[in-house]
Amino acid sequence: MDTAEVILSVLVVVIIIVSLLSNVLVLICFLYNPEIRKQVPGLFNLNLTFCNLLLTVSNMPLTLAGLVSKAQPGGDGFCQIVGFLETFLSTNSMLSMAALSIDRWIAVVFPLRYHSKMRHKDAAFVLGYTWAHSMSFSTVATSLSWVGYHRLYASCTLSNPRASSRTQFVIFTVFFHSFTFLLSFIVLCVTYLKVLKVARFHCKRIDVITMQTLVLLVDIHPSVRQRCLEEQKRRRQRASRKISTFIGTFMLCFAPYVITRIVELFPAVPINPHWGIVSKCLTYSKAACDPFVYSLLRHQYKKTCTDIINRLLKRSSLNASGRRHENQGNSIPTAE
Repeated sequence: MDTAEVILSVLVVVIIIVSLLSNVLVLICFLYNPEIRKQVPGLFNLNLTFCNLLLTVSNMPLTLAGLVSKAQPGGDGFCQIVGFLETFLSTNSMLSMAALSIDRWIAVVFPLRYHSKMRHKDAAFVLGYTWAHSMSFSTVATSLSWVGYHRLYASCTLSNPRASSRTQFVIFTVFFHSFTFLLSFIVLCVTYLKVLKVARFHCKRIDVITMQTLVLLVDIHPSVRQRCLEEQKRRRQRASRKISTFIGTFMLCFAPYVITRIVELFPAVPINPHWGIVSKCLTYSKAACDPFVYSLLRHQYKKTCTDIINRLLKRSSLNASGRRHENQGNSIPTAE
């Protein structure tokens, strides 16, 4: 292995560890807090977490094995199963992010009608579509033997070694990425830009009220006035930063891989083998950052994590105290 392959191997290991720990933590919070389970976005987060966890334990280690050994991990049948899972889980993850953006759009643009427009059965219907969409593309690819070990990405994924069906594979690949990556990206942009527009409108109204209040309070201390103006600026930047994070991480992690898969359809264009692994690592990194982007950095999840840690520390301190008292009781001599 050369230096680049060693670095990529270490990167895959780090992604596996971070993805596994963060997604398990999201799952623990979901099971621990009943309020999170009651919320409709919790179902979309649960589905996204499930896809990320399964991708972490099934595909990432095999990509690491293929990168280290430079050979296909397992037989052809096993590789087809893994490739089916990779296609299904990556598609389901993208559509789950689009579903979360739709949920946020309804909550912000139609706040008074949110509970009637986005109920648990509506969320279940959306999740049913994501599963059917993902299952259809992955099933077609597997049934046509378009899934196998791809040396460029050192993983079991979409691959067509036969020249006889090249045209059909090209059409399928373009169709697949158009209705997964491109569709999800368009939904993310449309919904979150509308959310940003509404958020800026509300911030503007709040700013007007705040400035009117500051004008009336002529005796207000300059430091207080400055803090109010700074809070206005932070409020405007906060909404833009969140939207940029949602769309930016999606593009940064998925776009290089999708573009590489499209460029790969043109045999005349050479692709660096190290770049293929890098683009694959970027898609895997989305599974590691999703828990932070959509869950763990939110106040409700932070509070749940704090409650879990405090409960564990309290239980451990009580157990230690109980053992100490028990040892003291055993050390007291008995009169005979």
